[in-house]
Amino acid sequence: MAPAPNPGPSAATVVRANVAEIGIWRLLAVAVPQLAALALMFETESDFGSRLGFVLAWGILNFFWLALLRRPALSGALSLTLVVVLVLLSRLKHDVVQMTANFVDLMMIDRDTAAFLFTIFPNLRWSVILAGLVTLPLMYALWWLDPFRVRRLPALACKLACLAGLVGYSISHPDEAWRGYYDDGYLSKFFRSGVTAVSDFVQYGFMESAATTNERLNVPLLDACHPAGRRPNIIMIHDESSFDIRAAAGIKVPPGYGGHFKSYDGKERAFLAESNGGPSWFTEYNVLAGLSSRSFGRFAYFVTRIASGRVERGLPLALRRCGYDTMSLYPAYGGFMSARSFQLTTGIERFYDATDLGAKDVEPDSFFYGKALQLMGERPPNKPLFTFVYLGANHFPWETRFRPELMPSWRPPGNAPSIDEYLRRQAMSAEQYKAFVADLKKKFPSEPFLIVRYGDHQPEFAPAILEPGLDEGSLGKKLEEYDPRLYATYYAIDAVNFEPVRSEVVMDTVDGPYLPLVIQEAAGIPLDPSFAEQKNIMLRCKGLFYGCKDGAEARRFNRLLIDAGLIRGL
Repeated sequence: MAPAPNPGPSAATVVRANVAEIGIWRLLAVAVPQLAALALMFETESDFGSRLGFVLAWGILNFFWLALLRRPALSGALSLTLVVVLVLLSRLKHDVVQMTANFVDLMMIDRDTAAFLFTIFPNLRWSVILAGLVTLPLMYALWWLDPFRVRRLPALACKLACLAGLVGYSISHPDEAWRGYYDDGYLSKFFRSGVTAVSDFVQYGFMESAATTNERLNVPLLDACHPAGRRPNIIMIHDESSFDIRAAAGIKVPPGYGGHFKSYDGKERAFLAESNGGPSWFTEYNVLAGLSSRSFGRFAYFVTRIASGRVERGLPLALRRCGYDTMSLYPAYGGFMSARSFQLTTGIERFYDATDLGAKDVEPDSFFYGKALQLMGERPPNKPLFTFVYLGANHFPWETRFRPELMPSWRPPGNAPSIDEYLRRQAMSAEQYKAFVADLKKKFPSEPFLIVRYGDHQPEFAPAILEPGLDEGSLGKKLEEYDPRLYATYYAIDAVNFEPVRSEVVMDTVDGPYLPLVIQEAAGIPLDPSFAEQKNIMLRCKGLFYGCKDGAEARRFNRLLIDAGLIRGL
């Protein structure tokens, strides 16, 4: 009888032999980054769409490193490191400005951003160095342990397939901008924002403008401004997160509430901001440059950083041409959103940030008013001054009592605790503003002043109390459509030893970019050609700017400024 054929080793035996030959640690080096990424996906991504975006983004990163290095263990570890760093930076950004990181952050990395981060987190530099010292030897070990090699062409093909999938998904299911304020979906939102950011940049650059126009603006001359009569000192006050909360039904307010929103003539006027709940720098751009952040589309969040060194037009420059000195008091570090650089670009000569002023954490309004009075007293005699006072005491969060000793007799009206705290801070602001005006009259008894205050945006809880029956998605849609109800704050005009000039531009409701025009008209300042043209737009559009003709007026005006050399590189 013939001997039975030898069946050879079983599949399990082969697997065990291969594992033994390769080594369990080497297999774990390949598998662990993939499993860690899977766990991170379920931890940070909340629905099917965001998880699909995560998988495609993870594939792009992995196959990129595979095409470059051919080692799956090292590629997975590098990809995981980048994702973890992104998650940490995104959470850090959300803690600071209530918005997660997106692709434009990568496009906009600059010296100001790095300086700001290292200023508010002084130990960050050493953390980065320590992380590098730990990571580099680990990466070398993975290079040595990795038993596998992947061919570059298939890896590149897989990367391109993942990229095509992500682009297709991002175009067919664009991520709503308001989701950037949610503290989740870090990787998927970052990569999906990359698709839309690159698409928008290719389409119109950072800023929308008309392709061409046959019209031209004359470049204003330095000595072309000759106002009739005495020029008042001008004070513009940025009233953080302030609006008349009586616009919401059912809110109880303290006695006398509302007087703070009235002008010298007893009227209440509405200011339509271009942000809601957080980004004060949108309004900072509006009131200094006199232009719309909405012209920057998806890049609007970075408007002051983009405009820095490029948008050489604004209220301070117009006033300097009329002989004014200009200064700004800023409650944060000057590197935040390139505030210092941007304000200098628009014509601010002396910029004082929190460090310059000696501010310790968040200071009450009275701190900045006191500093303003001190600096006003140091200015050259017989020369008008423009002062921008940027307040911050009414900034979120409102869950904790801010400086309770400043209003010991305060009694909550009986709303939710955060709303009562918001009202308390508004009462503090109103009280300290009255004291500032009294000190102004006492210290400068014969000098004229025009004071213009505005609420930079509504507080983050405002949409929920203004539209209590809507869910988050419906509120997000209203915000994206710029429903005026969710963007209206106030502006008020006051005067000391001066009668504001009555003008048709001092309307009951104005868009934020028109405030510089309102100030110049109320002060009796002759308008330079760019503001004269903007006045025509304002009257033609009845106080609307970007919202007029679906943005056509703003795009045309941007083109005029570009052709006049007042906007460069955009």
